[in-house]
Amino acid sequence: MRSDLSPFLNWSIEITFIVLLISILIAFVRLVRGPSLPDRIVALDLLTLLAVGVIALFAIREDKPVFLDAAIALALVAFLGTVAYARFLERRGRHERKIEEPGP
Repeated sequence: MRSDLSPFLNWSIEITFIVLLISILIAFVRLVRGPSLPDRIVALDLLTLLAVGVIALFAIREDKPVFLDAAIALALVAFLGTVAYARFLERRGRHERKIEEPGP
């Protein structure tokens, strides 16, 4: 913990850590329970973004900006993963519609 910050900022950082960890727990429950694949994808994306927040907050608390590089890389990977899942779902939905539609 940084000693150059005011006690209020130190407490704020600790409270934010607790809130982020509770949020991670709730998002993990949504990831496990579902009920659908899009819900799980959004929960996984939320988990990665919350992890980015935890890494960034840790970098601020420890005064180590090198951790921000890891947070940026994780955010980019999370974004690309979400786009890939969305594209997969779009193609899957299009394929299922073609199968269900009766031919001439």
